Amino acid sequence: MEGDLQKFLDELRSRLSVADVVAEKVKLVRKGREYLGLCPFHNEKTPSFTVNEAKGFYHGFGCGAHGDIIRFEMEANGLPFMDAVEKLAHKAGLAMPKFSKEHSLESQKKQSLFEIMELAVSFYEKALRLPVGAKGLEYFYHRGLSDELIKKFRLGYAPSNNDLKAYLKTKGVNEFDMAELGLIAQPQDQSKTTHDFFRNRVMIPIFDKQNRPIAFGGRIMGDGQPKYLNSPETTLFNKRKMLYNFNFARDKGYENKRLIICEGYMDVIALDKFGFSYAAAPMGTALTEDQITEAWKVVNEPVLCFDGDGAGIKAALRSVDRALPILKPGFSLQFMFLPDKLDPDEFLRAKGAQEFEKLFSNTMPLIDLLWEKYTKDQPSDTPERKALIEKNLKEEVLKITDKDVRLFYAQEMKKRIFETYGGGTFKPATTNKKPSFYRTKQPLGDVDLRFILASLLIYPKLAEELEEKLMMFDLSKFKLINLLHQILALSHETDDSKVMIDNLISAGFETDLQGLWEMSMIKSQKTDIFHLKKQILSLLTGIQIKQLKYDLNEAKLKLSKDGSTETDYEQYLQLQNELNTLMSETNEI
Repeated sequence: MEGDLQKFLDELRSRLSVADVVAEKVKLVRKGREYLGLCPFHNEKTPSFTVNEAKGFYHGFGCGAHGDIIRFEMEANGLPFMDAVEKLAHKAGLAMPKFSKEHSLESQKKQSLFEIMELAVSFYEKALRLPVGAKGLEYFYHRGLSDELIKKFRLGYAPSNNDLKAYLKTKGVNEFDMAELGLIAQPQDQSKTTHDFFRNRVMIPIFDKQNRPIAFGGRIMGDGQPKYLNSPETTLFNKRKMLYNFNFARDKGYENKRLIICEGYMDVIALDKFGFSYAAAPMGTALTEDQITEAWKVVNEPVLCFDGDGAGIKAALRSVDRALPILKPGFSLQFMFLPDKLDPDEFLRAKGAQEFEKLFSNTMPLIDLLWEKYTKDQPSDTPERKALIEKNLKEEVLKITDKDVRLFYAQEMKKRIFETYGGGTFKPATTNKKPSFYRTKQPLGDVDLRFILASLLIYPKLAEELEEKLMMFDLSKFKLINLLHQILALSHETDDSKVMIDNLISAGFETDLQGLWEMSMIKSQKTDIFHLKKQILSLLTGIQIKQLKYDLNEAKLKLSKDGSTETDYEQYLQLQNELNTLMSETNEI
């Protein structure tokens, strides 16, 4: 089947994460809004290769390499263009279409369609400023929009007659192209001529990520229906994949580490007016999986903002249904609900940005909304009703495809059911509780810490095993504490000893490294990483056990005195439990 190459490549780029593709060749570490790694195209010791997920490209600052997922496959694997496309298509689960020689002509055709849409946007903008558009301009002013905002969003007005059709004809645009773009419509009575699709409405143009106009939303100014009329789906416009204002919100969202997804166009514009320039919206549909995936390229947990009425709650729950199957580690949704049945535009005009910010700072995680869906106002006064609640929640959790996320959701739901209803078909997982009372961290001596420091420099992989354990001790008086912190930070980026040492020398730690004679000692003993780890863990656990035995004796002494309390006894039990756990760990080392 003949296809459009450009359309297929756009589909590939939307399906595949550039970070995932590059990560098959390069070890990436998240740094703010980008990923950082060692450039695969030239030898380097200091990472200068970045991947920008939202914009879909990589860039090597050392050698100037730059491109998208297709160019990366070509350059990193030495593949010709079509082989790279075929490999990526297989990865994305897409069948390779047959491309005709005419696909370049189709691309040119598509470009001409963008140009026609630009003509339409300009026509509506001009109409808004003419006498015929006075009521449209008055509507925008009444909504509190300034001329600056109107210009930024390129708002306009569609007259009541067929002026757009007539205007486009003067520009040489044929009716077939107008119809293909949804700018004109054919009446049901085929004997009648075509007419403008949008009439007597204020016009809100919709742009793609490249800031090209692809569709319109038209809003009626009175009480008629439909309140909003959107462009039909066209060659340029797929409303299930697009978010309104994403052309602006994407970069602002990255910059502020925030992304708000609300319900309508005017809400987005109102949020921008009050300083929340990282807002986007679906176009007349419930939020889709494609739109959620697109939002995740900007932030890991976009905030969905809904009116606090029944319709808003239902819309939020539909979003939960869409998101559950595609949840993945680190990526979810947050929710905020506006009070008094207000939409964002009404709320901001009534209460201001400060009150909105307060709500934004207290959002609801997806799991809480899922919990409320099946528990809020649900009767649970009989075993059967409790069992039904548990059954419903289990079925929802099973929709999560990612096994790790699904496991943690299941554990959390089990815990909540147990705590709320006192049972269920499970018992909460047993955990080794840490004492609920405060104890001063034990210090580690310089001799021990220098030995550990040298071990980490020789085997950076040890940091993954030892970092959490080390944080249980007081390291504040260690003379080389800054060097230790730098090593732990670098261990997240490299497990190569030479690369780590080179980075430390560049960071000014050369004198400290020269004085660390323990490195030579460990190397001369030729101790492998397994036995070195065992030695260090035994050392740290031994120190903890010694301190716990002392604390336990103190607790026993306290219990033997008059005036001991139930809390004292609980502390004694917790200390005993922690000691038993550590003794068990010692046997496993």
